[in-house]
Amino acid sequence: MTASARSVSSVPTVSSNRSTVWTLDALVQVVLIANTLVMLVPIVIMVFSAFKTNVQIFQSPFSIPDFTNLTNLTKIWTQTNFLRYLGNSFFVTGVSMLLILTLGTMAAYAIARYRFTGSGFILMFFVAGLTLPLKLAIIPLFILMRDLGILNSHAALIVVYVATGLPTTVFIMTGFIRTLPSELEDAARMDGASEALIMWKIMLPLVRPAMVIAGIQNVVPIWNDFFFPLVFIQSDGLKTLPQGLASFMGEYNTDWGVLFSGLTLSVLPIIIIYILLSKQFINGMTSGAVK
Repeated sequence: MTASARSVSSVPTVSSNRSTVWTLDALVQVVLIANTLVMLVPIVIMVFSAFKTNVQIFQSPFSIPDFTNLTNLTKIWTQTNFLRYLGNSFFVTGVSMLLILTLGTMAAYAIARYRFTGSGFILMFFVAGLTLPLKLAIIPLFILMRDLGILNSHAALIVVYVATGLPTTVFIMTGFIRTLPSELEDAARMDGASEALIMWKIMLPLVRPAMVIAGIQNVVPIWNDFFFPLVFIQSDGLKTLPQGLASFMGEYNTDWGVLFSGLTLSVLPIIIIYILLSKQFINGMTSGAVK
């Protein structure tokens, strides 16, 4: 067979390979679009329902509402404890994230940058926390919080959230901190910098994307958590948003428009945080991809 014949015979093979790739790409695109619709449609319906009455919600749930109708938003601000629930969620989530990132970063830095006996065991101890469902220990936790005298307080929630958030934070931060060049530390030590100064002024700014990833991984479940506040909080003035919004559902009647307004407002802080930190989040997720 001549060279020209071989080249002609290879054309169908190349064409078939390209068509297969295009078919797979099209299938992936269809799956991604379908997944996007599944995720966005409930959110769109929720936002639309925030501007509708109960009758409109059930008669035409997919119709575009009158966005100038702010009756439900006015009710939720003036006739409910939404602001108190929102403030409680901000306080519990903010304090929990501050402790998680501070303690998790310090532990990860010690594990990643210092050589000592048992460092691997300590890391595995934190990683093991990812496999333990803390909700299975809810009865011992309830008894512990009662004996400590912090039941029915925000301190009980903060302690539990910090305990659940540290394994993820230490795991993420340790991997990122280990990738930092040791020459930075050596140069700082030669200039007389202390270990604390090296950590907070030199190394910590370099792992900011990792801190954003760890923060987003923890802030969303803490903000949306319903289970632990339901168990540990009884006073209405101490309820967080998920637990507080559940009280909007009455035994015999529910104002769904007000409920959907509260749900819409409750997701705004997380969306705003993600938009503001999206660049850092993407940088953290793609860090090391070229290597």
